[in-house]
Amino acid sequence: MSFKTGLECCVESPTERIVGRRFGLLMNQASVDAGFRYSWDVLNERFPGRLVALFGPQHGMFGEQQDNMIETPHAEHPGLGVPIYSLYSEQRKPTPAMLDGLDLFVVDLQDVGTRVYTFIWTVTYCLEACAEAGIPVLVLDRPNPIGGVDIEGPVLEERFASFVGRTAIPMRHALTIGELALYLNDAMVIGADVQVVPMQGWSREMHWPDTGRTWVATSPNLPRYEGVLVYPGQVLLEGTELSEGRGTSTPFEFVGAPFIDAGRLAAEVCELVDEAVALREVCFEPTFQKLSGERCRGLCLHPVDAPGVRSYRLTLALIGAVARCWPGEFRWREPPYEYEDRLMPFDILTGSDRARVAIDAGLTTTGLEELCEVDEVWWARESGMYRLYT
Repeated sequence: MSFKTGLECCVESPTERIVGRRFGLLMNQASVDAGFRYSWDVLNERFPGRLVALFGPQHGMFGEQQDNMIETPHAEHPGLGVPIYSLYSEQRKPTPAMLDGLDLFVVDLQDVGTRVYTFIWTVTYCLEACAEAGIPVLVLDRPNPIGGVDIEGPVLEERFASFVGRTAIPMRHALTIGELALYLNDAMVIGADVQVVPMQGWSREMHWPDTGRTWVATSPNLPRYEGVLVYPGQVLLEGTELSEGRGTSTPFEFVGAPFIDAGRLAAEVCELVDEAVALREVCFEPTFQKLSGERCRGLCLHPVDAPGVRSYRLTLALIGAVARCWPGEFRWREPPYEYEDRLMPFDILTGSDRARVAIDAGLTTTGLEELCEVDEVWWARESGMYRLYT
């Protein structure tokens, strides 16, 4: 069976939910069909005159805003003549005025399978607004690019909830955006009327290359599938003063700083590296963000066996090794971070303060394994009824 996204299935066999409805559409530049046509064109062609408002997530409709907490202004689509409402601006939840006149709210976003990626939390705010306004929601499903089987990282503790995790799910959750929308609608007791248009030809063991589609950057610092694959771990570097490679051509595939001895760092973690990821010693110079213009030494992560990659464990080990080997130079990033000005950024990324405390105390191998534990049986039970694919 050939692969098709929820968008493509929707226009081929429209659900009654969308026919004749005036709808808004949450999307961005990665919301394309097999011919790289944007969702707004595909849906406007299939349902002429029914698309009346567009909504964009963090980084802007075209991923033009590079960094966190760089807000995107509202705009108007020049061809369609409809408003483009930014949901990463003065508000992250649609206002009643934005939803005025809508009979339906459509979601067509490509997620990356990691809890801290803000797109799914933008979806939850949209579900809340639509529940309050009595507007049904239609999610056009897309793949989890890092597969629908493996999970990583502990479950978020509720007291560390933020815009990079509003409720308790694992770091790598193994759900599609449609499945996650259904789950979170119930788990967060939102009460929206949600329906999902499933994909065709996608199964849980598939990774992005198995779809046969070209990866389109979902945000400016995830331009490559390799970066997406290691993102569940490498995103933790945002909670430190180490560079994750922002400001280079391969963001989230690097870890480094001016004070690091790359060979020593590789040796420190060699026993924890499996065959799924190869480490290469590198020098790089970020052109913006942390350590801009400084020559950094460190490692590049090369995923060589996608199903075997467990980046959360590897990146925790790398951070622990840097803190242990260079205690005078290693620093945690201080708030604010993603609109949280009280809790430490690393804590809201990992979902608790356990990892930071353990690293400060000198992270051991045993401690590392404990920090990476996740209750797979609990998550399978929690999310099982919302899984749409075998």
